[in-house]
Amino acid sequence: MRISTTIFLTDETISPVRLARELERRGFAGLYLPEHTHIPVERTTPYPAGGELPREYGRTLDPFVALGQAAAVTERLGLGTGITLITQHDPIALAKQIATLDHLSGGRFTLGVGFGWNREEAADHGVEWATRRELTQERMRLMRALWAPEPTAYEGAFGLSVRASYAYPKPAGGAPRTLLGGAAGPKLFAQIAAYADGWMPIGGRGLSESVPLLRETWQKAGRDPEALQVVPYAVRPNPGKLAHYAELGCEEVVLQLPPGEEGKVLGVLDDFAQYL
Repeated sequence: MRISTTIFLTDETISPVRLARELERRGFAGLYLPEHTHIPVERTTPYPAGGELPREYGRTLDPFVALGQAAAVTERLGLGTGITLITQHDPIALAKQIATLDHLSGGRFTLGVGFGWNREEAADHGVEWATRRELTQERMRLMRALWAPEPTAYEGAFGLSVRASYAYPKPAGGAPRTLLGGAAGPKLFAQIAAYADGWMPIGGRGLSESVPLLRETWQKAGRDPEALQVVPYAVRPNPGKLAHYAELGCEEVVLQLPPGEEGKVLGVLDDFAQYL
């Protein structure tokens, strides 16, 4: 099983360049980064984990800029977002960012897709909360039209459209691996089967019950049973937990690093190295 990592990189933590080099040197499989454009001070949306929202949420680096730095100083390290809030981006510009990063890194990029939890953040981007899932799917379709081998027009719901266009570079594999985040349930599983390569469950709890349900939905949609990828994300590891994921068929797991300065992060990496 491949062992990757995630971290809230901020202006106060270890740098992307230093972390990426150390991850590759130690043999870790990948680095995934979250995103928040901003955190409104006046917020009624509760923090999903409970309590006060941690300081790092309002200080995250732009994941695509940080991953670009990581790509430039590594050769094998996987690069991903965990997750990209697609509704908060212009999809034409985002398609170009993703394609460029995947092209320059030699196809190492994984697009983690999410719907968000912070209503106020989304509202500042003009997102209608009730339709954010459907809007995410439409924007994915538009981006894939731009990644298509030949100029391809797209016209969908929500006023989304793009003319048949020359749009280069293309992602190295035609489209990056796409993993959808979110809580287990019929709606999420139907969306994974419709337009993703797999699921990125946060924390990895309850997979014994949920993975069989996802596989059933996946196969009913006509997808290849062997192609489904389940990548537990932001995991606090122990040997038993990782063995359980392996039994469920997970080929990659993403471990949570602390949002700290260099010495603290590298110390945790040394501890995580036991799982490689």
